[in-house]
Parts: sequence; structure tokens; C-alpha cells
Amino acid sequence: MFSSLGGEREAGRAIMAKPLLKIQRYFRRKPVRFFSLILLYLTAGSLVFLHSGFVGDSGSGPRRDAVVASEMGSRTSSSNTRGLGIMSRVFKETHRPGRRYGPPWMKKRGHRNQETTRQGGDISNNWNRALKGRNAKDLDDGRAKYVGCHIDNIHKRALRGVSFFDYKKMTVFRCQDNCAERGYMYAGLEFGAECYCGHKIQAPNASESECNMECKGEKSNLCGGANRLSIFRLELSQESARRYGSAIFKGCFLRPDNITVALPFSAIIQNMSVDKCVDMCTEREKSLAVLAGDRCYCGFPTHLFSLHEPEDESLCLQRCHGEEFESCGNDKYFVVYQTQVQDNRCMDRHFLPNRAKQLVALASFPGAGNTWARHLIELATGFYTGSYYFDGSLYNKGFKGERDHWRSGRAVCIKTHESGRKEIEVFDSSILMIRNPYKALMAEFNRKYGGHIGFASQAHWRGKEWPEFVKNYAPWWASHTLDWLNFGKQVHVVHFEELKRDLFSKLKGMVQFLGLQVSEDRLLCVEGQKDGNFKRSGLRKLEYDPYNPEMRESINELIRTVNAALKKRNMTGVPDDYMPR
Repeated sequence: MFSSLGGEREAGRAIMAKPLLKIQRYFRRKPVRFFSLILLYLTAGSLVFLHSGFVGDSGSGPRRDAVVASEMGSRTSSSNTRGLGIMSRVFKETHRPGRRYGPPWMKKRGHRNQETTRQGGDISNNWNRALKGRNAKDLDDGRAKYVGCHIDNIHKRALRGVSFFDYKKMTVFRCQDNCAERGYMYAGLEFGAECYCGHKIQAPNASESECNMECKGEKSNLCGGANRLSIFRLELSQESARRYGSAIFKGCFLRPDNITVALPFSAIIQNMSVDKCVDMCTEREKSLAVLAGDRCYCGFPTHLFSLHEPEDESLCLQRCHGEEFESCGNDKYFVVYQTQVQDNRCMDRHFLPNRAKQLVALASFPGAGNTWARHLIELATGFYTGSYYFDGSLYNKGFKGERDHWRSGRAVCIKTHESGRKEIEVFDSSILMIRNPYKALMAEFNRKYGGHIGFASQAHWRGKEWPEFVKNYAPWWASHTLDWLNFGKQVHVVHFEELKRDLFSKLKGMVQFLGLQVSEDRLLCVEGQKDGNFKRSGLRKLEYDPYNPEMRESINELIRTVNAALKKRNMTGVPDDYMPR
């Protein structure tokens, strides 16, 4: 019996061996085909491995790929889109990130934080996805209100301010943002891709059915039609509302005593309007355009005309001869606008001529205005600031001290978000920036998920990221301030809100603390260019309060702790608007 089974096995082996023997003999005769087959096998295996690796990764995948494809303005197949996502990942991961910061108790979880920081994508696309399916006519959410479809004419525009076009990615909110940032009251979209801004609508209505073209960047919304504008009235932020086109409204001011010295150039303009005076002063390369009836003055802010004592605006309500909706002031009270001309009196910056023997920190919790304070200090002093980290985007925007080592001694002060005794005691003195934690946390969350001037998406705000962020970062806001108060050798406290309200005197105090001579002309120049390159738009705001009662209770307790610590050191407590007490 056993012998018969053994014979059957041998016979089976012989049968199986015959095909293998034939294949072996075949490839011996033709080795090139053998190696070609091996190469194809290895290639196929590699592709399968790459595919599974990228699809399985949480940082890539369909959602991220869609963002990349949207940025490229393409309408590719799913396989091409995946390819773009892979290329995006390769470029991002080969770039060496700078030093990252976080709460001391989160440093062990640094890898996790870095992965979270890489998320966010294109912010405008996140907004578009969140609003997908909503018609433009229904967008009345505190940012803009749809007012109707209007006739437009290339020879006589309905909206006569600035305009721009994007035939691939135009969206309703993108047009609104651009017009709002320039201070216009209306934003209009035409032909699916054209955006026009203006202070008033100068054309009749058209039938709603004529505004029938989809936006190039969001198919769910309509962006006008052929020679037809879908127009929105913008709900501007307070700061944006003080603009007039490209000029910034500064207020109504009393005529200076020595006007020929204070405002050295002037001319009488027939049919005076704001545009005419602003245009004239812009051509003369002056930063101030001053309207006094039918006369236009041009100049710069000086101690003779500092713009620090505005009058009641009703004193300047005299109608312009060339524009019935505008005020042009009179012989005694002047209407002042700031033009787009750069005041060069504070633009020169360089490293310290001699290496500093003491290190001065510019310390703050992230989101408390450190970058803005650096901008102000550099303009006010003429010297570069340094950084404990390296941020390429800041370096590219003009912060040349960003690349220097923080101990080089060539910078006037060093940005740092660090806390802890060891990190603090390496500095000889410090300017400590403190900001309302409710505002600082939101600012840092936006930076973390949207970049320096971007915004976190609605998905991040409503998802698990925001509660986890508040839980980890809110205690750090308090511990950061307490550490600097406890371990800092010489601490000059500056509250973000007070610096914003009284920039001239607070910035002057910061310059004096740095041991440098104060130039009032430079400080006046800084006031006209205070925003810098990293100011977020005031138009996009959350539709709801992101803080729940539990968060508020915890943050309010932290505020009380910091307030008590400041007063214990005979310093001014936190500003009253930090919380309801």
C-alpha cells in the first residue's frame, strides 16, 4: 500500500517538474527575456508598494490630493490627481523645517505636532469646500450681502474702483476679500472670472436670469454674466471701512500753524474730489493727501502735523465740488488721507555696527504679536531683529536677521517663544509681549493651520483639533508669562492691545528700553506703515464663538493668575477687556 502511494507521489513530481524544466531550458536559450521578466516583476512590486504607502498615509489621500489639484487649476483624472499629491508630498518632505516650538509638556510629542502643522492646505479652497452647495444669493452671513444683478459696460463701468481677473480660480469670497481689503463698499463679479470694486453702483439693475455664469473657482456659485455684474455690499471691518480705495482715511484735523512748513506742496483743484487730491499727492511722492475745500496739500507726518489730535469729523463735512458723496473739509479743518506712497524715512535697516554684549529677548506666547512687534522695532530703530528659530517666509519678507544665529550679537533683540528657567536666563533683559489669550489662541490656531496670514478651515475649527489645541495651549499662555516674570532679569512688559491703541508712546518706550536714541520722525513714519506684511484680513471671521463655557472658565482663571502676578511685581495688570470680571 505504502509503495503504491510512494509511486503516485513520484509520478506527480515528475509531471510537475516537466513544465518547470521546459521553462528553465527556454530561458537558458534566451537569457534576455528572462532578465526582462524579472525587471518587470520588480517594477510592478515597487509601484504597488508606493501606491499603498501614499494612500495609507494620513497626510495625503483623496482630500489632500484634491487641494493640490485645485491649486494647479486642473481637471485631471483621479490617477493624475494622486500623482500631483505625491509630488506635493515629495517637495514638502525634502524641505528641512525650522525649529518648532510648543508648550514644554508637549516637547515629547513633537513628532505628532509637526505632522499636525503640515496640514491645512489652501485656505481659500477650504472655504470653498465648506460653502459648496450654497448659492451666492444666499451669502448673507455678516461678510457681504447680495444686492442684485446689474448692467455693466466696458466704456462706463458700474463699479469704478480697482479690478482683477482670474480665469481659473475666481470665487465669490476671493473677490469680496480683495475689495474689502482696499476699503471698497461693493464687490461685483462678471463673466465668471472678473472682479470689480467700487464705492457706489453706477448702473441700473438687470434681470437675475442674466447673471447666469458659474464662478471659475467654485461651480456652486454664480459670478455674473456677459456684461452683467453680481454685486455684493460688503460688511467691512472697522479698519477697512476707514479706507477710500487705495487711500486710508486718517480723519479730520485742525489746520497747522505753520502750514507751508508742515505741508510744503499745495495746489487748487477744479471740481475737487478725494481721488484727484490723492492722485496728485501720489504723483508728488508724498504719503499724505490733505483736502481743504478746493485746495489740496501734500506732505509727510511731522511734529508740526503729527495726526495725533483728530477733531470731530462733523467739522469737516463740506461737500466736494466734484463728488457729492465725499467730504473735502474747509480752510480751518482738513480731511486727511494716507496715500500708497511709501514713507522712506524709516525704511533703512541694517545690522548693529558693533556686536551687542548683551542679549535682549522679544518674548511672547505664539499669536501674541511677536512678528508685528519685530516689524515696528525694525522700522523705529533702523536695526534688524533676530530670532531663536528660522522661518524662511519671514526671511523672504525682509526679516534679514532671521538667518543669523541668535547669539551673533548683530540684532537689536531676539524673538523667542521659549519658556522655562534655563531658556530665559540666557538673556540679559527682555521685552515681554502679552495678548488677550482669547485672541492669541485663535491667532496661533490660524497660523498653525493656515500660515502667517491665512486662516484655519471650518473643518479644523469644528473638528477635534480646536478643543485639543485649547486644552494644551491655554495653560502655556499663563505659564509662559509667569516664567518670564519669575526668571527674567529685566522685564519690560508690553500689552498688545495697548501697543495697538497708543503705538507712538508704547513703541517709544520699547526703543528707550533697548537703549537706543528715539527719532520722532521715524516713529511718525512707523505709524503710517504699522501693518507690515503679515496682517490678516478683517473680513473672514467665525460665524460663532469657538469657546465653550468650560474653556472660558479655565481661561478666565488663567487670566486672573497672570493679572495677580503682574500686580505683585508693581506692574500694570492685564487690560480690562481681557475678560468679564
